[in-house]
Amino acid sequence: MLKPNQKLNSSKKIQVEKMFDSISIEYDLVNGIMTFNNHKRWKKHILKLARKTNPKRALDIATGTADIAINLGSISDCIVTGVDISKKMLNIGREKIIKNNLTNSVILETGDAENLRFDDNYFDLITIGFGVRNFQDLKRGLNESFRVLKPKGTLIILETSVPQNIIIRFFYSLFTRTYIPLMARLFSKDLTAYNYLLNSAEVFPCGENFRNILKSVGFNDVKIRPKFFGSSTIYIASK
Repeated sequence: MLKPNQKLNSSKKIQVEKMFDSISIEYDLVNGIMTFNNHKRWKKHILKLARKTNPKRALDIATGTADIAINLGSISDCIVTGVDISKKMLNIGREKIIKNNLTNSVILETGDAENLRFDDNYFDLITIGFGVRNFQDLKRGLNESFRVLKPKGTLIILETSVPQNIIIRFFYSLFTRTYIPLMARLFSKDLTAYNYLLNSAEVFPCGENFRNILKSVGFNDVKIRPKFFGSSTIYIASK
């Protein structure tokens, strides 16, 4: 059973929705350029982890253009729901789903990560790729994921992080402050959006700090898998 959908009504959510709508057309291209296409390998890693859980119902929060949801759709007998607040990102995702012949296993819908419309203990697996740092209330969003996840279910999060090694962190900062703005100027009309994404990545409580937040919500057995010298991280947690 599903609960009635709730409207998005906060200023940050409206801001994030408009931002992703504005960069939806070039998002996949720029994401590939900025990560040197590593994001595809990281998302394949999520699929590898997901397969081990043998999910029948999976939820991809902040699905965007649906890369992770499409990957999960290849799991046998798994029905995947992807939710996002950006309608234009979802429209691109739907085109990709049709192209991959996954219309019977992957469904996309507008949804708010902090007000999910699903019943408690509904999903076997929840994934979130580069989305938790956009939650207006991080703990509330994670609490919602915890609520709709079945006991013994798995949460997999891919998010940007700041390298812990001081030398690598220096070059990371140099890279993000020069290369990424340059790419944004070349390929996007909305520089404000990429400035937001850059700044939000720098202040996100990554690594052990995020592990502690997940534990405070109720998740356990939280594993941390740094990627690309620690510039992104995969977190795996259980309910």
